[in-house]
Amino acid sequence: MNILAELKSRFATALAPLVDDSSELVEMVRTSQDPKFGDYQANCAMPLGKQLGRPPREIAQQIVDALNVSDLCEPPELAGPGFINLRLKHDWITEQINAVSSDERLGVEPVSEPRTYVIDYSAPNVAKPMHVGHIRSTVIGDSLGRTLKFLGHHVISDNHIGDWGTQFGMIIYGYRNFCDDAAYQAAPVQELARLYRLVNQLVEYHDDRPAQAIQQKLSETETHLRRQRAVEPTGDKKADKKAEKAIRRLKGTLNELQKQQGELEKKQVTLEADPTIGPLLVDQKDIGQAVLKETANLHSGDAKNLALWKEFLPPCREEINKVYRRLDVTFDHTLGESFYHDRLAGVVEDLRARGIATESDGAICVFFGEDEPPMIVQKKDGAFLYATTDLATVQYRLETWQPDAILYVVDHRQSLHFDHLFATVRKGDLPDLELQHVSFGTVLDDNGRPYKTRSGDTVGLEGLLDESVARALQVVSENDDAKPSGPELSAQQRAEIAETVGIAALKYADLSHSRTSDYVFSYDKMLALSGNTATYMQYAYARVQNIFSRGKIDVGRLRADPSPIMITEPAERALAIMLLRFPEALASTVADYRPNMLTNYLFELAGQFSTFYQQCPVLKADTAEQRVSRLKLADVTSQVLRQGLTLLGINVVDKM
Repeated sequence: MNILAELKSRFATALAPLVDDSSELVEMVRTSQDPKFGDYQANCAMPLGKQLGRPPREIAQQIVDALNVSDLCEPPELAGPGFINLRLKHDWITEQINAVSSDERLGVEPVSEPRTYVIDYSAPNVAKPMHVGHIRSTVIGDSLGRTLKFLGHHVISDNHIGDWGTQFGMIIYGYRNFCDDAAYQAAPVQELARLYRLVNQLVEYHDDRPAQAIQQKLSETETHLRRQRAVEPTGDKKADKKAEKAIRRLKGTLNELQKQQGELEKKQVTLEADPTIGPLLVDQKDIGQAVLKETANLHSGDAKNLALWKEFLPPCREEINKVYRRLDVTFDHTLGESFYHDRLAGVVEDLRARGIATESDGAICVFFGEDEPPMIVQKKDGAFLYATTDLATVQYRLETWQPDAILYVVDHRQSLHFDHLFATVRKGDLPDLELQHVSFGTVLDDNGRPYKTRSGDTVGLEGLLDESVARALQVVSENDDAKPSGPELSAQQRAEIAETVGIAALKYADLSHSRTSDYVFSYDKMLALSGNTATYMQYAYARVQNIFSRGKIDVGRLRADPSPIMITEPAERALAIMLLRFPEALASTVADYRPNMLTNYLFELAGQFSTFYQQCPVLKADTAEQRVSRLKLADVTSQVLRQGLTLLGINVVDKM
């Protein structure tokens, strides 16, 4: 049972005579932050009193008089100006925790109305190794899929990989002009990645559009700044302060543009001095057009380019799948951009036929208003864009899976693209389809910049996993060596545990942050045995297994034992209530697609279990009945920890 949802439902009934729409007021029923105020608290009387022009405490009393919670709560208490405090009944808690102890779903009831979700996440470009930027999309999407599925929804995961387009035009051109055959035979993916980087650098060097754009913005900003500085003070403090603020803003913009210009110039000088790239710059002035030609040939079905694409794709995909296997991430479908290529012309034709897209300067665009840039779906030269592919993808998903919701787990920089994509889809009269951009922030280094290697390259994801596992091995070994009775683990066991702990640490560190926030990457923090880390959660689980091992407890027989869980101590009560809140944690996780709501819950649960372990002897309990009761409470804790971590895509270990 979801206790909070049940209480909200009952408050809605009590509030019905007072207000037409109680939805916002019902959301003010929450868990109490301080146990002395009860287990749950409702603060809805204050805003309602203001709305009705009556004393909040009088309103609170009227709500309590109409509130039917006697089966699960003690009589509600009024506090202060109109707070309503609720304390769960002792007998009800005992009854519920005993029911959960014999329930394989741990009190989580499947949803009454399952929905069909399509979740689009990870989506790497197959021609390049996965990097640190892919970790967030991959683990957030995987966790949301697991959680929604556990709650009873039909979930379809689709990895929309980049396996088409200009990147392959670059690789084909690079293969034909710069390929090291021996390197390609020995390690094809690494050589293709090198070729992509090389061609991309050459293309960028000869593309003067970014430099021109920066120069134009510089000129415009300098002009605005001169005009602003020429304005004489008016003597009006508010107006003069506003003018000073505008000058500061323009100076900041100017500094940023000058910085971008300097970085671009520095990059060009570095390329010119590079012993490999420098000599190629003069001979490759037309490389941009050459790459576009290779891309166009591929898209038009040129036999040679298509054969190379088919040769390159399998090893590239296998390299990505190696990372997914280590992360324990799987997909129902991997339908890349190439899958939708034959649909693109039809999508544009359909948009034009329905008046959603129109021609503008030779391009086909969808317009959204005067203040919004249009979304181009076909360029002047007839080429299609990412937006066209995404529209074709939505069309295919609707035809094939009839989803109720499509979630795109993609970083926040793509917000405008998804705003336009969703607006275009909704122009097609699909009011009931939920389209959600599950956006996320950036992984940063200690200086608050995007996490990169010392050379400035994006950190490879496989290298990140290797380093995390290596550091986990050190933590596991030190912990094992420090045990009072001496080390318990073999070298192989240490290595296996380190693989589980290291990858869990990486995933949990990402998931435990609010997805919309940036976060600073730190191996030391993510592998700490204390604090909100996967290592701490895994250690809490292993502690329960250690209790069973020391007491030679047969878990199967323990669960079959009809003896009930007894709640006699405050720490037992607090732990039992926390275990009963597992359904609430999952509901809050999917309400706004935020896995950190689940990590927060697991952290609180592990902390509550630590308090219970310290205050309530388990194996040395006063009576046999109490010993069984506490063993069962510990067992339920371990099951909830394990299930919660599983929904995050994290495995547990019995020993650490």
